[in-house]
Amino acid sequence: CDLTGWWENDLGSKMHVLEVDSEGNFSGEYHTAVSSTDKPIQPSPLVGSQHLDKDGQCTFGFTVNWKKFSDSTAVFVGQCFSGDNGNEVLQTSWLLREKVDSLPSDWKATR
Repeated sequence: CDLTGWWENDLGSKMHVLEVDSEGNFSGEYHTAVSSTDKPIQPSPLVGSQHLDKDGQCTFGFTVNWKKFSDSTAVFVGQCFSGDNGNEVLQTSWLLREKVDSLPSDWKATR
């Protein structure tokens, strides 16, 4: 699986991976289609790494810093699969950490 290029999820968010280097490291931008902030959504930087497995079903992970419009950070982990018609499909899970004002509020900071 070559992560380089554009990817789109079921909610309309898009990820653009610029290039995966020989060690599996990559960077790019995430264009989210959903947000809980009132500020205008902007493309956000991402950095990540993937295994370069020969079978093409690599695992990967990346972090998105929403610093342009939010005080939150998200991490994604996943695996690439060959889907129907030979299309590559990224199956991911994510965690979103929002900034809270105090330690007692920590319980509600991660989704």
